[in-house]
Amino acid sequence: MVAIRLNDLPDTVAAPEHSLGAIALLNYLRFISMSCRSKPQTNLFEACALLHVARSTERDAHADALMRCLNEALGKPAKLFGPATTEVSFDEKWLMQFALASKAQDEASLQFLLNSRVSPENRRLVRFLMARISEYFSLV
Repeated sequence: MVAIRLNDLPDTVAAPEHSLGAIALLNYLRFISMSCRSKPQTNLFEACALLHVARSTERDAHADALMRCLNEALGKPAKLFGPATTEVSFDEKWLMQFALASKAQDEASLQFLLNSRVSPENRRLVRFLMARISEYFSLV
């Protein structure tokens, strides 16, 4: 067995910027976003009101509601790439950071992230949806 030291790695190899769990969450949201393109848009309040679902389908229902309403919550179209794309947009980085803060119950980060991008009337619902989605992912 040969031990490899960090100094022995070539300069082109970099440590991943995000955890595997965060990338898994992002790819999941990208997939859900693609499936929502053919569905009618809805507002956050209506989407959350319809979330009386079984525990087995809860994650998908909450992710569907978030992705269908994300443009409204952000006040502009979100830029999301296809699943397994290596490039990460600003909106996707924001989603991952928001999920990480939600999972860690980091109140200061949650408030900053919400206040920086989401209108006051949508913050509570967006926070609720992400909290429910992030429960299903190991984000550390």
